[in-house]
Amino acid sequence: MTDFNPNDVGVANGNIFGLPYSLDDSEIVIIPVATDITCSFNKGTAKAPQRIIEASLQVDLFDINLDKAWENKVFMLPVNKKEAKQHKKVGKIASELIAKLEDGEVFNTEDEEILASVNAYCNEINNHVKQTALAYLNQGKLVAILGGDHNSPLGLIQALAEKYNDFGILQIDAHADLRVAYEGFEFSHASIAHNALQLKQVSKLVQVGIRDVCQDEVDYIKNLKGRITTFFDWDIKAQQFGGKTWETICDEIINELPQKVYITYDIDALDPKHCPNTGTPVPGGFEYEQINYLINKLVESKKQIIGFDLNEVGNSDWDANVGARVLFKLCNFLKKSNL
Repeated sequence: MTDFNPNDVGVANGNIFGLPYSLDDSEIVIIPVATDITCSFNKGTAKAPQRIIEASLQVDLFDINLDKAWENKVFMLPVNKKEAKQHKKVGKIASELIAKLEDGEVFNTEDEEILASVNAYCNEINNHVKQTALAYLNQGKLVAILGGDHNSPLGLIQALAEKYNDFGILQIDAHADLRVAYEGFEFSHASIAHNALQLKQVSKLVQVGIRDVCQDEVDYIKNLKGRITTFFDWDIKAQQFGGKTWETICDEIINELPQKVYITYDIDALDPKHCPNTGTPVPGGFEYEQINYLINKLVESKKQIIGFDLNEVGNSDWDANVGARVLFKLCNFLKKSNL
């Protein structure tokens, strides 16, 4: 740190935000998951980890919510280019299956075998993420995921379930992601919340900003009788139109969460002007600072953030620019929550 000037130009030293920390130095480790295998609309989010690390050099290292934010010892593991190349190949196969479904075709025996192989491959990715996360958690480090599509964090959530007996998930998202094996993919981006809820350690799921949902998902929420609380975007907006403040709504959201909280942040929760190239954009959504306000209030409530993921950032300069700033804030909130 003696030679590091947080006010100077960001230097491409291989680490996120140009921070001068090694893996051994780090208190927060970011695992990149460069895959969008099951993406059912816009491909490209697999490129997000690399695009964000490049854009992160433009982020100024002052944060109003964390004093001397540049002293937050964050290290991002490098993107494995060989793995990313293989993910892309499998993603192409998955896209061909999705195209058949969209054309109204019924899978034949060969298609079913291919689908099973894709599911097995995605399960291997999840297991690898889980074991990688556990290795760093067992060293006393905090761990985060940078996707990729929204299946990216399942391995981390599974790892945290081995460390904590009880925690909640704060899902910031345009979609409920409660589909069961959407399009046949067990680890679909549209199934992450459903898959996370298979862990008994996840005692509560609080969803914020949901505005694109199917009837089965609405029924699923009702049938779990309080294990899921969903703050739909249309309800939030209606309340605000009627004079209710975002502060009051944030307090209600936080009150639904247990003491330990994992944050899963799908960038499509934001207004699409912030993330036009995300995997599945939806009209409506939040301003960037609205979510920062919510998470800062969560930190100030003295509930503990135990990890996070950021996913579905699009493959463009603008999306990466916004994604890098969201990531910076998330890292600093995680640090502040664990001081």
